[in-house]
Amino acid sequence: MATSSPFAGAALSPPINQFSLSSVTTAGVRGWRRFLIECCVASWVVALLTFCAFVLRLDLSTAGFLYLLTVVVVAQTCGLRQATLTSLLGVACLDYFIVSPIFSFDFGEPQNLIALATFEFCALIVSRLSAREKRHASEARGRRRAMEKLFAVSRGTLQFDLHSRPGPQVAMLIHNYFALECVAIYDAELALADSHGSCSQAEEELARCTYLDGIDQDNPRNDTSLRVLRSDRQLTGALYMRGPVDPLTADALASLTSIALERHRSFEKKSQAEAARQSEQMRTAVLDALAHAFKTPLTAIRAASEGLLEFGRLSESQIDLATLVDEQAQQLSELTTRLLQTARLDHEKWSIVPEQVPIFNLIAEVLTAQQRRLDEHPIEISITDESLTTEGDRGLLATIVGQFIDNAAKYSPAGSPIRVAAEGHHSQVVISVHNQGTPIRLEDRERIFERFYRCPNTKDLVPGTGIGLSIARKAAEAHHGHVWVISGEGEGNTFFVSLPQSAATAPPSHSAPDSAVTARRVN
Repeated sequence: MATSSPFAGAALSPPINQFSLSSVTTAGVRGWRRFLIECCVASWVVALLTFCAFVLRLDLSTAGFLYLLTVVVVAQTCGLRQATLTSLLGVACLDYFIVSPIFSFDFGEPQNLIALATFEFCALIVSRLSAREKRHASEARGRRRAMEKLFAVSRGTLQFDLHSRPGPQVAMLIHNYFALECVAIYDAELALADSHGSCSQAEEELARCTYLDGIDQDNPRNDTSLRVLRSDRQLTGALYMRGPVDPLTADALASLTSIALERHRSFEKKSQAEAARQSEQMRTAVLDALAHAFKTPLTAIRAASEGLLEFGRLSESQIDLATLVDEQAQQLSELTTRLLQTARLDHEKWSIVPEQVPIFNLIAEVLTAQQRRLDEHPIEISITDESLTTEGDRGLLATIVGQFIDNAAKYSPAGSPIRVAAEGHHSQVVISVHNQGTPIRLEDRERIFERFYRCPNTKDLVPGTGIGLSIARKAAEAHHGHVWVISGEGEGNTFFVSLPQSAATAPPSHSAPDSAVTARRVN
């Protein structure tokens, strides 16, 4: 998925103009100088061999084998071009100084021409094979050295300081082991370019443009390699290198760089998660301590307020004040109870003591306990099988259903119905509570079960702490169940809890719920 960038053309031109001409000129002068020196040495050897063969009056076959040996040596030590030139010079010397008539380029007899042509043909074949073998050996040595360097780089990445940015460390490691002139790494997540060596600002910009273009490039003219860094098929950055490095090695270095960057990101995420976990543990411990500390004075306040109300000699205004104190103390008591439940459920070694809990009785008890809050809402109950039973802590299960019903009463308009349903489904008991409240946004449907999180569009309408639904989820998970919500415009909100269904079935006891609840039951 290559995308063009408006910066690509501007970023490519400065490095090429700056480095290509000088590097090509220097490399060309050095190459031609070495070629001329090697040709001169080979010519001097052929001349010396010709002099010895002429003085010793060697025949064509003997001198030809000596020349062929010289051509092979030149091919092994210098290259194909030098060996080809040596073979042509050797043919000329054989024809002029060895083959009769000497001191002329007349081949004389036809077999001499055939012998010289055969010599040249063999010399070219041997030169080509020798040069190929030399090139293969040189490439093998280069690959072995590159593999050793890659292994050293890979081992070096394991010794990085994960608390520091990986870009400068990787750039320095590649620069040192491969003796490159410049190494630049662009990290897309941080939007920063790190370099090591004689790198210019234009080359760092070139690394960034390579990430934007998403295309790997190699430029042999100025010994530059550009590689896009990928992780799980996503572009994460780019690597720019100036110096002698083959494409396969450049690909391997890009992979190692991607792994190093991803390892650092994983370490940062793990560190952040650990810090969040420790912070959550500390916050839970503080809230637990505060909840325990509040329980005693709240109990005293409620006892005092109830005593005042029972005293019976208060004026109307004094009764109102005592009632207000009692109600607010009761709300604080419920809040501290929730905090204690949260701390209890967060305890890793805590386990429930299971008992058989009939679903019908559970729902009826919760409705009876919250009857005062539900006066403004008609209740509809639908239970497909009154013998549905689950195993668990009765108090925690009541907390789950009670929290759903309490939320339905608080967040739905007065007079709107609240529907409570329960049914068995594949060895699971699914309890749902439906209300006509404001639809919950898609991005909030999972987060509302997080501790202290409240929906932005409703948190200012109804007072709350954001603890209740998190307790419901913790309680459900403690029973190997889970909770979720379905919401839609014009459809209201439906909260679900799924719990393992008990194998045993028990008929519901109708003595627990009062007449007010059973009268509103809908089959």
